[in-house]
Amino acid sequence: MAHVAAVVASTHHPFYYRASNATGEDRPPFADEWVAKIEAFRETLTRARPDVLVMVGSDHFHQMWLDNMPQFLIGKAPFYDGNFYNEEREFGLPRMFMPGHEELSGYLLREGIDAGFDLAFSNELRVDHSITCPLITLRPAADLPIVPVYTNIFAPPMPRPKRFVELGKTIRRLVEAWPSDQRVAIIGTGHLSLELGGPRQFGPHGPDPEFDRKAVGWIASADLDSALAEVSLDSLWEPGNATHGFMDFMLMMGVAGENAKADYVDSLDLFHTMEAYFTWYPNGVDA
Repeated sequence: MAHVAAVVASTHHPFYYRASNATGEDRPPFADEWVAKIEAFRETLTRARPDVLVMVGSDHFHQMWLDNMPQFLIGKAPFYDGNFYNEEREFGLPRMFMPGHEELSGYLLREGIDAGFDLAFSNELRVDHSITCPLITLRPAADLPIVPVYTNIFAPPMPRPKRFVELGKTIRRLVEAWPSDQRVAIIGTGHLSLELGGPRQFGPHGPDPEFDRKAVGWIASADLDSALAEVSLDSLWEPGNATHGFMDFMLMMGVAGENAKADYVDSLDLFHTMEAYFTWYPNGVDA
């Protein structure tokens, strides 16, 4: 059976690539600290020695629109193009080309449907910064095959938080049952409190530091009971109009397992947002 070598969850700030590569007067004052934190975070994946990456993210209305919005989708292409024109223009992100893992994609699709999830799929999926940014931070060579799993965190009606948790638990169970000797890292990115286009978008920190504090605690300990007791589709509007991305973190808490303490936790309070980084080693750090 396959080996879950690491479970990794983080935010996916699209400005990291530009900030980390800027020089001289263009380099932000926080860039060096950010780079140091990312390099330490990257090592948590490197030491897991993965063969394939299952990557959970959310399309930012690039390829999916209101004429066809799946709740959960698995990419099953042999290769994936990454980043769209507006991401290149606004964030300076590079074009990327990533290998896919068709066998694992097909397996998760078939078994996920049989487990009760009506999963959509795409053989022509193009991925955006919810997938490419964690590759830039965690595996910049982008040399490992990926299985993208996209969730709907933007377009109501969205799945409820509990459904995200259930999908996370199912992904973990299915990967562990995959008849393969490969080492799999399951990586997902979400948001803490976040405001896009609203009055709280830009400030000295995220729009709701108290929510961020609680959320980091929930994630670090995979405290699903506390998160589910407080988080709902309605409540997630309060910390910021884009905070529904926290449900992808809840999915990853489901992958990690209930009350599983993260082996690595770090964060960085940037302008307008809190960045956060978590890694679990389900079978031990060096297994």
